[in-house]
Amino acid sequence: MIPPVSAPAVELGASSAPGAGAVMHSLFREDRFFLILSVFIGIFAGLAVVCLRFAIDWSRIYLLGSGAELNPMRLLLAPTLAGVVIAILVIHFFPLSRGSGVNQTKAALYIYNGFIPLRTAVGKFICSALAIGSGQSLGPEDPSLQIGACLASALGRRMRLKRDHMRLLAPVGAAAGLAAAFNAPISAVLFVIEEVIGRWTAGILGSVVLSAVSSVVVMRMFLGSEPLFRIPPVEMRRPSELIAYAILGIVGGLASVAFASGITTLRPLCRKLPRWTEYAQPAVAGLLIGIIALLGAPQVMGAGYEYIDDAMHGQFTWQFLAILALLKIVATMLSFVSGTPGGMFAPTLFIGAMLGAAVGGAEHALLPHLGWSPGTYALVGMGVLFAGFLRVPMTSVFMVLEVSGNYSIIVPVIVANTIAYLISRALAPVAIFDALSRQDGVELPSMEEQREESILRVEDAMRPPVKLVLEGADLVDRAEKLAGGEQADGVLLVRLEPTGWSTVTREELMAQVAEGKGGETLGSILEGAGSAGARQIPYLHPDQPLDMALRYVDRWPLVPVVNRADLGELEGVITQHDVLERYRDFGGE
Repeated sequence: MIPPVSAPAVELGASSAPGAGAVMHSLFREDRFFLILSVFIGIFAGLAVVCLRFAIDWSRIYLLGSGAELNPMRLLLAPTLAGVVIAILVIHFFPLSRGSGVNQTKAALYIYNGFIPLRTAVGKFICSALAIGSGQSLGPEDPSLQIGACLASALGRRMRLKRDHMRLLAPVGAAAGLAAAFNAPISAVLFVIEEVIGRWTAGILGSVVLSAVSSVVVMRMFLGSEPLFRIPPVEMRRPSELIAYAILGIVGGLASVAFASGITTLRPLCRKLPRWTEYAQPAVAGLLIGIIALLGAPQVMGAGYEYIDDAMHGQFTWQFLAILALLKIVATMLSFVSGTPGGMFAPTLFIGAMLGAAVGGAEHALLPHLGWSPGTYALVGMGVLFAGFLRVPMTSVFMVLEVSGNYSIIVPVIVANTIAYLISRALAPVAIFDALSRQDGVELPSMEEQREESILRVEDAMRPPVKLVLEGADLVDRAEKLAGGEQADGVLLVRLEPTGWSTVTREELMAQVAEGKGGETLGSILEGAGSAGARQIPYLHPDQPLDMALRYVDRWPLVPVVNRADLGELEGVITQHDVLERYRDFGGE
């Protein structure tokens, strides 16, 4: 973990033991270097994404043609033959380029100490450009994420960074690649924190933000600052429309579950097929997608950004939009389960936009008085699928807001996304990325499960308050009562003046009495180490996580739990035995 860069840390180093100041200064210098390195990672990732975009466009032109009318033979042959080439490349040259790239980046962070072979970036670039350009129903965002992570890992190895920084380079590069592909730095930062890292500090956040922003700046220098989609005027005209958006949330949640279940069911079945079929699976997927295109739905090929634009501007009937959403689900499942490298972000946005506009059109046909804007429903639908399928609720909200640049639709976005997310969680307890990693035999941390875990707090293990005394209390009287069992565990909790806490054990009291010091006060024992402050012990608050108590209970036999509003008010005490017993009970629940 990158230590937060802050002035207090430097001041602390200056006042510490000899040599500590130099250590703190060195850490501060390393953190500044890491932030600067994040900018360069963003620049390289942005350039890589620009090249990937050009490669996809060129592949599409050469393989499918540049005319408005697509050649039927090309529709069938291009994805099929490209599938054969992709299979050969993946099997023999770039085996780590399979899949979307999100789980591979998480594995680099949690398993391989940030190591991702540069060869993987090369394979991901070539295979993804060929796959998406030939019409496979996949997107460039996830590959861009992994390419950015690969470049960051290679740069870190070149700079000989220490292990902690090497681990974090992968998500820093991932944020840069995703931000450039999406042209949305906020969404990229949130996704990496929400799904890849799962936690953040000032240092992590600073590095991720710098890399994302710098990559977007580079991308816009070459490709312009225009967003991915031409957003029409969007608005929510009346509160009653929230009912319609809630229905969209329900439909989107069910579609997300069907989409994810199809992938997680078909993928193991394809892997159980004879090994020689791995050469044919991408080709068969490409052929089936070509047939779908030939039968009247060429919109399902590739990322489909231009058709999302058409849906937002009302270019399709709601019936055709619903058909496109269904066919895109089928096409994406075929491409992904065949092992073809490519991402699921763009297909998710496509399905959501078509589904949202279709639901809005159907509702308008049934209830004309509601009024509707296809652009608004398409945008909300994109967020709904993002929340339900990818299970990143916060990213899904900000993604819609960042893409649209319009905060007037934040209420329908939040309502629909929340409903879709809750339905998806209820019907499919395991998120798609977690299910895919477990199918690969890798146990990566589930960010969703971590968010949902019950947290034990100090108040769950503390025992009721014990009787306490001031440091001026009579020593003999306290010793007699301890001997009589008044205090649990033979430890006396002492309230120091003017503030603070300490403890005295039965053995310490008896030793003082045996030495003829029975007429003295408890303060004499506490000052035996030099001052009362030398015997002062820490305290906890009831709402703190229970693991905070583990830092203290092995060094002090009794730790006070005090009220936050009044540090002199004792709410309970906690011991090592209390903590271990609570964890033991929690493990059996």
